[in-house]
Amino acid sequence: MSNYSQNSNGLNISQNKLLKKDNYFLHAGLFLITFVTATIAGMEWTTGSLGPFEFELLSKGLPYSISILTFLSFHEFGHYFAAKIHGVNATLPFYIPFPPIAGFLNFGTMGAVIKTKTPVQNNKAMFDIGAAGPIAGFLACLVILIYGFTNLPDANYILSIHPDYFSPEYGKDALSLEFGDTLLFAFMRFVFTTPDQFVPPMSEIYHYPYLCVGWFGLFVTAMNMIPVGQLDGGHIVYSMFGGKIHERVAQVFMSFLIIFGFLGVADSFLGTAFGIGWAGWLFWAFILYIVIKVKHPPVYQFEKLDSSRMVIGYISLLILLLSFSPTPFIVSF
Repeated sequence: MSNYSQNSNGLNISQNKLLKKDNYFLHAGLFLITFVTATIAGMEWTTGSLGPFEFELLSKGLPYSISILTFLSFHEFGHYFAAKIHGVNATLPFYIPFPPIAGFLNFGTMGAVIKTKTPVQNNKAMFDIGAAGPIAGFLACLVILIYGFTNLPDANYILSIHPDYFSPEYGKDALSLEFGDTLLFAFMRFVFTTPDQFVPPMSEIYHYPYLCVGWFGLFVTAMNMIPVGQLDGGHIVYSMFGGKIHERVAQVFMSFLIIFGFLGVADSFLGTAFGIGWAGWLFWAFILYIVIKVKHPPVYQFEKLDSSRMVIGYISLLILLLSFSPTPFIVSF
């Protein structure tokens, strides 16, 4: 997950601690470790093997790791540079590596985060910092997806991973992972592919690094754009409409997350066939309620946003609609 947060009043943290300089070795080290774990994840996705890998296979993981770190960097540095423009002291991105662990879905990273070290004084700055990250990351996703869809390999690629892919017996009695479609992903698939070429189904796109990263980027963007608390979407809606409207909107979205979560639990563990929802949304709602909180902390100065910022705000909410999948992961036997 990618996010930034701020201290709501800045009075209970010493000035020396607030303005402590970045530890460049820590940021660089986390970046390099994340690059390694993401490259390993890329080798797993593209080869269909869980390792151990020979050094010669490193190149197979690089398209994935470079793409996913590009997306995360665009998102986080969007926040970072917007903060700098408004005179808000912020850290460089902390990249969060995720090593391969048996039984866990491995994207090689849990995202990245920056931390604001001085308070954001007004809602205009809050809006600009909040919107810059997801918009920059979303644009990076678009480029990655366009490249992925316009450079799809032929069917021999999937056959090199699953030689029996076109066999009637393929996938029977085996665990299947399918990524949930989104409005944008489906639209780009329609626009940039042709009926005469092999287009991987959603159950196979994780073998295609650019499509996998593009989908993952949309998923992360949607998670961050949910207008709750200090998520990016929460910053945006609070800055546009104020605390009261933000709280109502946040409660509505929390309700949707809980509903989708319970539907996912019912399908996964009770054998129902709603066909929508994901148990992970219930866990995400719990994290939002306990850790990130539903309400947005107030800023020192609040004033009506200008029309250009309001338009950007509505575009940001459209990004949420285009990127969100109520059922992002479908696991079946």
